[in-house]
Amino acid sequence: MPPVRSWPALDLFGTEFDPVLAGLMREGPVTRIKLPNGDGWAWMVSAYEDVRTVTNDRRFSRRAVVDHNVTRLAPHFIPVDGAVGFEDPPDHTRLRRAVAPAFTTKGVEQLRSRAREMLDELVDGILRDGPPADLTERLLAPFPLAVVCELMGVPAADRPRLHEWTTLILSSSAGAGRSEAAKDEMCAYFAEQLRERGAEGGEDVLGLLSTAIAAGEVTASEAVGLALLIQIGGEAVTNNTGNMLYLLLSRPELADALRADPGLRPSALDELLRYIPHRSAVGLSRIAMEDVTVAGHTILAGEAVYVSYLAANRDPEVFPDPEEIRLDRNPNPHVSFGYGPHYCLGGMLARLESELMVDALLDRFPGLALAVPEAELRWRPGALIRGPEGLPVTW
Repeated sequence: MPPVRSWPALDLFGTEFDPVLAGLMREGPVTRIKLPNGDGWAWMVSAYEDVRTVTNDRRFSRRAVVDHNVTRLAPHFIPVDGAVGFEDPPDHTRLRRAVAPAFTTKGVEQLRSRAREMLDELVDGILRDGPPADLTERLLAPFPLAVVCELMGVPAADRPRLHEWTTLILSSSAGAGRSEAAKDEMCAYFAEQLRERGAEGGEDVLGLLSTAIAAGEVTASEAVGLALLIQIGGEAVTNNTGNMLYLLLSRPELADALRADPGLRPSALDELLRYIPHRSAVGLSRIAMEDVTVAGHTILAGEAVYVSYLAANRDPEVFPDPEEIRLDRNPNPHVSFGYGPHYCLGGMLARLESELMVDALLDRFPGLALAVPEAELRWRPGALIRGPEGLPVTW
């Protein structure tokens, strides 16, 4: 049996690959880890094919995690009990179905022109004020927040509060108590919004959820849990796109290539999504419901299992020269939005937002460059999702 490796919450610089994860990958496709919070140890699966197998196998349950104080990165459980992230099919399928219309290709494309309008407004403001500007403050934080709030149906006046709650929920730096309180406040907010909507419905997420509650398809608490996860998901775009823009700014040859050949941008976006760190350590675990053999290791019923999408995205069997950024990499079957039933509901929307922001930065800011030496940049301390605290630029 592999040794249990301690995996501390490292605050890493830039898009640096986690050295602990790199070491685990060298040890083998199935290892054992202990994270800073929770009890005991858990299995960690890192090879691409094994990651896809575990995430798509019903013998590994998310629901069962609720009853286990599994070793984990966060000091607190983020999802509320009954939330979609901690459900298995068929309940998981039922919950996702309630909001699916907002996340179809058609639903996301309907949002594209409104999203571009909101982005243009922000970019116009930055250009009007002139350089320098902090992209995190002026673009990376407000744009995804505006888009997810538009999708949710959250009134503009309430958006700053939701941003503050999300930041607290996704960071351990303010302490577990403050994170938990922010989660409770956001849940109470969404419960009130859904009550006010009643059965009147609507095409936004809160409208779809209130319709589903009225039809008896989801309970009020399930709807609140789902709203919470979708709202928080917006913050991931801030950090992930921040990491992409950092790569384009710190390696100007990449940005030059995308300006010279705009047709390269779709494949480049997938390559940047594959390469960036996305998160710190690992996300949510699963519990084996029976004994299962993975890559020659027997995982016993009741044991916790993590998969690392970051490791899967660097598997040399699937991605030749995985440490290199190849803007024209094809095929590129990255698992940055997950895999299986828990594939990220908002993946298509997140990709659209990143695409719009990258296009705007490449096309509307001539001579865009970092306004400070790279060594002066700071990444969010204690964050579950890694991203730059600030990205000062000039043009």
